[in-house]
Amino acid sequence: MHRRRACGLVLASLLGAAGSARALAPPAGPVVLEVRGRVRTPNVEAAACFDMAMLAGLPQVGFTTRTPWFAQPRHFSGPLLRDVLAAAGAQGTRLRLQALNDYRVDMPWDDAQRHDPIVARLLDGAPMAVRDKGPLFVIYPFDDRPELRSAVYYNRSAWQLRLIDVA
Repeated sequence: MHRRRACGLVLASLLGAAGSARALAPPAGPVVLEVRGRVRTPNVEAAACFDMAMLAGLPQVGFTTRTPWFAQPRHFSGPLLRDVLAAAGAQGTRLRLQALNDYRVDMPWDDAQRHDPIVARLLDGAPMAVRDKGPLFVIYPFDDRPELRSAVYYNRSAWQLRLIDVA
């Protein structure tokens, strides 16, 4: 009986270690993005909070695209939105994006999975200032998929992103 209990304790500690390996570390720097709502791996109270280094630590992608907000095509780079949601352990059907200026827009969960929008943290290779639509900008690869070049998807592209509420 004692041996079985000891094995159970070892197994529990291994499972605990494995579970904590998937946990989202707390932010070390200023929080630039909060994901709340249906989040399974919160790191600050009930939310998954990210600093810029945490977002930079996720796999990065980039693309050059034309937008209604800039005269010339620009290069955006950062993690895929779906990777940010996965890091937060988020699961839902709707995302409400909120900007620093309180602009809010709803995005279907499926957009993050099908259309590859990114949480851009760099514009033409440099961090974005708030006056340049930063520090974070959810942007779709408009030039890669012609169906995205419409008011529906332009409106879902939230610059100065600060919060994603998952429902």
